[in-house]
Amino acid sequence: MIRMLAVALVAATSTAPALAQFSPTKPVRMVIGFAAGGSVDLVGRIVAPRLSEMLGQPVVIETRPGAGGNIAGEVVARATPDGYTILLSSGGALGGNLAIYTRMPYDPLKDLAPIGMLVYQGNVLIVNRSVPAKTVKEFIALARTRPGVMNYGSGGNGSSQHMSGELFSSLAKVKMVHVPYKGGAPAMVDLLGGQVDLMFQTIPEAIQQVRAGKVRALGVTGSRTSVALPGVPTIAEAALPGFEFEGWMGLAAPPATPAPIVARLNADANRLLAEKETRARLTDAGLDIAGGTPEQMSAMMKDQAVRMVRLAKEAGIKPVD
Repeated sequence: MIRMLAVALVAATSTAPALAQFSPTKPVRMVIGFAAGGSVDLVGRIVAPRLSEMLGQPVVIETRPGAGGNIAGEVVARATPDGYTILLSSGGALGGNLAIYTRMPYDPLKDLAPIGMLVYQGNVLIVNRSVPAKTVKEFIALARTRPGVMNYGSGGNGSSQHMSGELFSSLAKVKMVHVPYKGGAPAMVDLLGGQVDLMFQTIPEAIQQVRAGKVRALGVTGSRTSVALPGVPTIAEAALPGFEFEGWMGLAAPPATPAPIVARLNADANRLLAEKETRARLTDAGLDIAGGTPEQMSAMMKDQAVRMVRLAKEAGIKPVD
């Protein structure tokens, strides 16, 4: 995928008149659509405290897991557009799920107001220690001898873990069984327990288990290796030229949220992403800083929807209700 060039920081001079028009007087809730302990939750717990300080009001995380982030997305899409309810989500609930769900409870391209992208996140192919493959090529060879037997967990239908797995299956010509969960964290629990064989897990959720030797990392899904996982090749260079999948996360508000509110939230998000300590915490977890304008995030959402629809058709993914 072609990564969007994002602006790291919005100039204060261009937003100063708007910023003065939104000063929250009560807590802001940040709705997250995936289980606690996952990568979206991690980003929320890094971002929320700093955003609280900037806004002068608590930013309270509210977890609404399920349906690939759609439950949380609908909560925000139906909320009052006053700046007091925002969504933190990965790309699925921000556009990609249009390729997976036959009946979306909201249209992310119409029913959400983009605030700004926060981070890009790659995934890593990890296997349970009982799986004998030690390289991507070995795993492909093994999976071809066990069609329909190898199963992989994900954070839900339409999640980056799910779509990475479908792209891999299509290019490698292997047949695997997808097992969706309400987030990457519970899927990881079952991977460690042997209930699933593998995952295309987000790097933040996989990194500690890889370092502890509890799972084996075979390859990362992005176009380049990860500083957080030295020695782990890309899947493209290891076995499948052309394979590339990279997820992302961003903030959104209800539709019709006034422009000054969006401008204030966007400026504060870019400010905290520019801070050395915040950047270090995010990059140490294996994430890449994004940032940018609402317009850039809107373009990314539309691109996400188009790419996921194309991938779903090419991989033969059957939509779910």
